[in-house]
Amino acid sequence: MSGNWDKEVDVLVVGSGAGGMLSALVAAKNHADVLIVEKEALWGGTSATSGAGIWIPASDQAAEAGFHDKVEDAFTYVRALSADNVPDANIRAYVENAARMLRWMGANTPLEYHAFPYPDYHAENPGGSPTGYRTHMPLPLDGRALGDDVRTLRFASPAASLFGYLNWHFDETYILLFRAKGWWLHLAKSLLRYWLDWPFRFTSRKDRRLTLGNALAGGLRLALKEAGVPLWLKSPLEGLVEEEGKVTGALVRHQGKLLRIGARKGVVLAAGGFDKNQAMRDEHAPLYPKALYSGGTGGNTGDAIRAGQELGAGTMNMQSAWAAPVFYVPGEDRGRLCTIERALPGCMMVSQSGMRYLNEAASYHIVGQQMARREREQGDASPSWFVFDHTYRHSYPVGPVYPLVPDWAQNGMVKTILKKGRTIAELARAMGVDAVTLEATVSRFNQHAAKGEDPDFHRGDAAYDRMYGDPRVSPNPCLRPLDKGPFYAMPIYPGDIGTNGGLTTDARARVLGADGKPIPGLYAIGNSAASAMGESYPGAGVTIGPALTFGYIAAQDMTGSNAE
Repeated sequence: MSGNWDKEVDVLVVGSGAGGMLSALVAAKNHADVLIVEKEALWGGTSATSGAGIWIPASDQAAEAGFHDKVEDAFTYVRALSADNVPDANIRAYVENAARMLRWMGANTPLEYHAFPYPDYHAENPGGSPTGYRTHMPLPLDGRALGDDVRTLRFASPAASLFGYLNWHFDETYILLFRAKGWWLHLAKSLLRYWLDWPFRFTSRKDRRLTLGNALAGGLRLALKEAGVPLWLKSPLEGLVEEEGKVTGALVRHQGKLLRIGARKGVVLAAGGFDKNQAMRDEHAPLYPKALYSGGTGGNTGDAIRAGQELGAGTMNMQSAWAAPVFYVPGEDRGRLCTIERALPGCMMVSQSGMRYLNEAASYHIVGQQMARREREQGDASPSWFVFDHTYRHSYPVGPVYPLVPDWAQNGMVKTILKKGRTIAELARAMGVDAVTLEATVSRFNQHAAKGEDPDFHRGDAAYDRMYGDPRVSPNPCLRPLDKGPFYAMPIYPGDIGTNGGLTTDARARVLGADGKPIPGLYAIGNSAASAMGESYPGAGVTIGPALTFGYIAAQDMTGSNAE
């Protein structure tokens, strides 16, 4: 059957997330003929909905900011956190190539990334960075340059946009969150810019000021358009083609036809994990049972992983996910990641028994894992309750609840999950929690919070905790008593932002068979591959950072170039 193709290219990339698009771009810049196929009607994958942070040790940008990082420190830090079954070589490939990848991306796309003083999630560990500068964020881009393609760019997550349509940059979060001087003027200008984008506004809700994940996806797509790389939408992978032990192409359904697409140099699987495949979750990741609560996009159903398995590819750490606490609004298709709210003063999380059981301000991965384990062991953490008082309610957002919007004016479905009581006892009854237990929990919390202490779970002790606290509150920016009624609660669930177990790969992103040997012509990156992080989450950006880096490595490997 060799040569019997409906279309033939050098490199076929399955998936249009950041890792897939960068891999395609690198291959194209190395003079390969490249095609990207995307299952869904929208492009950008989960990357487009994300914050777009990337964890890059020892970058040029960090050095410019005065942080002189060492690759060996980053390796020490990740190695201790990652799973034992992740090879040293994979971790080294990441930390040694990440800065090179970022340098290449900056030179070959319109994207501009800056290093941020964002502490590592376990900064106190050997090799960790309490001052940050390993997490990098993109500057905004003008999406008008994309032309009509901006219409099919996936919207940002509701947790990473205002009112579900207005994009914001990372720095702007704090202006609006703490209502800094002139915040209302800043918001008014942003809304005016959005609504006066005529005539485009009459035909699309898309914000053409691209920020965060939309900026990352948009910048990569702009570079791909300039390089002449086509991206087919509504073109799902239906299988891989193997000839004489080598992957030579794939079966792709496009415009109603099943096409045989040849790939002379290789196929890159970059189609995400299996977060939205309930059957795969039930089989492999029972600790995280609810596909509905995942923040991943609907197309993440494990197609690429299953296609690899059909050819005898090995898998690793399929039980794992990028865990996270999420709010869920009935009727929505995914959970809303809860990142900042938990670290702000004047709130707590309790189980259905009315007791605290964790440090609310820890990284969302740690909190999500602890919630999932608590649910498995005691059955009272899904949902848990996010409890806060009147001061918190009117100071900060809580998932879909906006601080300056009265209770009666909140979205109809949001009102069904927002519980309220004049007293803690009345709130407990609305929650269905034992009032005596909840009153005792709040009383103990308040007693210590007034002094800025949390002897039970040490909230606010770590550098990461304090980063999302309110700097106006002292002595601990994460702690304040819940002492002003009425009191509120919302259910919060153990969820995830994607699975991170998948096909076993080596340091060159080549997929390995069950025998541990590379399957010629087949590569996997992002959540289609088992993460080099194992079941850990070392810092903001260790999802997309490795996806981009291994996408870069894969493209260089298959096109025979190691040039930066």
